Amino acid sequence: MESLAPNPEVRLEVSRCFRTLATSTDAKDLVATLQTLHCYLDEGPESRTDPVQRAEFRRAHYTPALRLLGGGGIRADWPAGLTPAQQAELWDGLFLKGPPEQALLVLMEAMGEQRAGANLDRFVAITEKFLRSGRLADLLWSRCLETGPSDSPQLRETLLGRIAALPDVTANRLHLRNKALFLPQQYYPLLATEMLAALERTCQSLRDGTDCSLTFVAQTLGKVCIQGHSGLVLAVLAPRLSVFTRSDMVWQRVCWKLLQNVPQRWMESVLTGLVQAVSGPDALGRIIGNLVLTNKKAQFVITHKLLLLQYKYETGVLRIVLGYLAADRERRPLLIQVLRSVLQAWANPSAVKHTPLDQQLYVSKALLLSVSLLKDSELQELRSELLQCLLGGMQSHLDSGVVRVRRMGMVVGECLSARMDLNKTKLKFEYEQDEETLELLCLMSPTTDEPEAEQVNEVDTPRETSATAPSTQDASSPNKSKTDPGSDLDSDDELTPYDMSGDQETSTASPPRYLRDCLETLVSSEDPSRVELSLRVAEGLVRRNIFAAREVSVQLTKVLLHMEDKYSISGFLSLRQATMVALTVTDSISVTQYLTTEFYSLNYSLRQRLDILEVLTLAAQELSKPIAETRNPPMGVSGAPESTPYPGDNPVHWREVVQKRIDSKTKRLRKGATQPPATATPNRYAPVAGHFFFPLLSNYDKPQVTFDLLGGDHLVLGRLIHSLGLLMHLAVNAPIAAQMGCALLDFVWAVRYHADQMVRRGVLFAVCSVFLSMPSENLLVDLSDQLFETRTWLADVAEEDPDADCRSLAIQSLVLLDKSLKKQLRDQQALTSES
Repeated sequence: MESLAPNPEVRLEVSRCFRTLATSTDAKDLVATLQTLHCYLDEGPESRTDPVQRAEFRRAHYTPALRLLGGGGIRADWPAGLTPAQQAELWDGLFLKGPPEQALLVLMEAMGEQRAGANLDRFVAITEKFLRSGRLADLLWSRCLETGPSDSPQLRETLLGRIAALPDVTANRLHLRNKALFLPQQYYPLLATEMLAALERTCQSLRDGTDCSLTFVAQTLGKVCIQGHSGLVLAVLAPRLSVFTRSDMVWQRVCWKLLQNVPQRWMESVLTGLVQAVSGPDALGRIIGNLVLTNKKAQFVITHKLLLLQYKYETGVLRIVLGYLAADRERRPLLIQVLRSVLQAWANPSAVKHTPLDQQLYVSKALLLSVSLLKDSELQELRSELLQCLLGGMQSHLDSGVVRVRRMGMVVGECLSARMDLNKTKLKFEYEQDEETLELLCLMSPTTDEPEAEQVNEVDTPRETSATAPSTQDASSPNKSKTDPGSDLDSDDELTPYDMSGDQETSTASPPRYLRDCLETLVSSEDPSRVELSLRVAEGLVRRNIFAAREVSVQLTKVLLHMEDKYSISGFLSLRQATMVALTVTDSISVTQYLTTEFYSLNYSLRQRLDILEVLTLAAQELSKPIAETRNPPMGVSGAPESTPYPGDNPVHWREVVQKRIDSKTKRLRKGATQPPATATPNRYAPVAGHFFFPLLSNYDKPQVTFDLLGGDHLVLGRLIHSLGLLMHLAVNAPIAAQMGCALLDFVWAVRYHADQMVRRGVLFAVCSVFLSMPSENLLVDLSDQLFETRTWLADVAEEDPDADCRSLAIQSLVLLDKSLKKQLRDQQALTSES
């Protein structure tokens, strides 16, 4: 604490020196003053100052002295009075002997403030000397000795910025007169060399028992890498660190601590540069140790970002990263985790369709390299996962329309099947080999560049030999059978294989015959075959037994709405939807009341809400059609096809055939009615149209926990409006059509300018449905106040809407509106003339 107290003797002496430098013109006085200032920097036995005075000068007076020498308050031509030797020893020496961080900050500050001239050239020259004389290493080493916080974070950040951005500062100031040493190609390798010197001093101090801190060096490394110069710095650092850590545990400890102290925001740039600069996974492991186990950001970069998100790196980077994870027993669980992630990414059908081809190739390389590094015991544990993803991924790749994607899937499938050794069989595809496929095939064989690769090769060779032995025996067995005299008697090579492609697996379970049994099976059974049979016959049971269906209609609809395809039933969605439509047609009021209420309920997915809309519209379409006397049998369990009767069994059959031929070749100039007129049938939809329509218009403006119709769920809003328009169109000539049209027009008027084009299309479709379905007399009576605004809006949409479909629908709506208005005017004129 005493050394930090101001020393009045030092302060008075330094003040006198400053006045002399500012006012004197005598060269002798200037030399003597500079020598006095040098006394506070000399630390040899001949120094005339004690350590306390030197510490006080460095702490409080060194930076003001350098700023004064830089031109603040003295004449610009005063150094001209000194000889070149005196300038180099006294003037330049003050910048090269004191605390390096203060000297660097003053030099950068003076270089930015000086105008083009002799003073600027002098500071450029002294900055070059500062860099060439190893002062950056002294700066970094001085920070390593400071194990505690000795300055403010602002000063540390400023110093980091000056060190990392020195080429930018000098280039912006000097332009074309910039020095070669200040260019990035020379400065950053020099900075890397100085960092190595500081790390070497740190290792020596640790051997001597002195504590050091690598925080500032790590921050410098991270700052330089995040600015995009990791390649230049790590090209010097990585090979040297790899050599130093090969046999020196102190160097390994220093490297591990260096990487641990890199700030999280700069960790990614350091690691990505390091994996590209090291020679192999062994070197990476010696330099960073088990950093992936202790640092979450490093683990994310190594195990996820370098393998799945970025795909610009060479295959060597993948070998280094995956080899690093596989080289240590504690890191091998991360290799298994990486394999699962890469396998899922490779087998994902959406990724196969939408990711770039280069990324798919990169993921395929990572997958093959990961599998090649697995031990036999690990491979056995992951066998089922690998097989499942292999089958799904192969299907996705082979279904692709891109030849390159299919070829990658074939190569990966061959390699994985060979590595898993599935029942001594290997997949084999026919494809054209190129450089890409050859590179993928070579990834399964270990390299011999690194020592660990040689060990893997030695271990795998016996396993591959034993795996190929059975295939050799199998290949030789046909030759042996040919030489056997009795083998020709049992040979089946001449027989034609029977076509069994159309065979179907028979089920021992019988389909339910009653609707309640079907409902009970769907609710409680865990047998996939019984569930499938019940689902296939459900629609037929509903349509054949109307009274029983009405008793359980709501309950069965609820079960089907919440039912999931747990057993991968073929045509599950269509079967479920057909049954729900049949229930809605059979018991319209109860089922529609349930479905329309559940549409706005909580804890439903958007898919379920869309299913409700589809069921309601399909049921309304079926109800609006005339009742057919003969109905096609519902889709059920496929039985034996009915036999076609022999033509001779029916004596009138040949007469019908002849008559059809005559009719087809006869030309009639005038033909009367050949078919009886359609019989009038009641419209089953008209009485229940309100139950379909009006409940869907309630609660649309109340956002739920999982559902916001007027917020982000644009898809559901568009489908809802389109469904309402369809329900309105099907209610043509119904008594309630006028009331439905008014309500629908009021509903869509609030969202007519929606940003989503699908919603706007639904709005225009609904408007068309209103004009088509409402009687023309009701348009003028019920909608007289809105017709003018509606027509103006439709005209604007027809001219300005960016979507072509919206413009087309707007034009159709205008035509329909004009036709309705003209018809109403003609009717009124006719009534007036008759009266």
